[in-house]
Amino acid sequence: MIKLENITKSFGNLQVLKGIDLEIRKGEVASIAGPSGAGKTTLLQIIGTLDRPDGGKVCFDGTDVSQLKEKELARFRNQHIGFVFQFHQLLPEFTAMENIMIPMLIAGQSMQAAGQRAKELLRFMGLAGRASHKPNELSGGEKQRVAVARALANKPSVILADEPSGSLDTHNREELHRLFFSLREEFGQTFVIVTHDESLAAMSDRTIHMVDGRISS
Repeated sequence: MIKLENITKSFGNLQVLKGIDLEIRKGEVASIAGPSGAGKTTLLQIIGTLDRPDGGKVCFDGTDVSQLKEKELARFRNQHIGFVFQFHQLLPEFTAMENIMIPMLIAGQSMQAAGQRAKELLRFMGLAGRASHKPNELSGGEKQRVAVARALANKPSVILADEPSGSLDTHNREELHRLFFSLREEFGQTFVIVTHDESLAAMSDRTIHMVDGRISS
């Protein structure tokens, strides 16, 4: 489904990625683990088309997205990739439901269709009663579930998560981890997750270990 070939990336004189080859299968929950500075987040950003590699190819179902122009790339990202960040990144002035609707409205869906999909996702997340609440009225676990719902809004091919449970307490962290696997079972969702959480890495189908800009065997 996702194939990376000889991905390299440098920032100034520092080479962060040193020839990454990687394949992610459809429906897989893959964790990327490794020490700080190993290049995990940079790799995730390149998979997510938020940054371009200096060299190599990033292919989704045979499409080399590293060759797309900026507008095409933004459209591809909106339609095919969902993101979950450590600190949820919800827009504080909008309600939970409105935050979930935003990616769909950007994609050109009608308010009615976006609202219906947002309601369905809130119900699935167990947050139907929190639709009109703004982020400052939600708990940490609720905010992260809204963020996951937003990532799912456009039925993406893959969800990329960067330390998604890093800011949560033990109970909410375990709930979020179970949610990821429920989504895989329910929708066949693919996940690529950067994590320091050993329990999440252990639950994953595969853990990809990175050391010093390379994938460790």
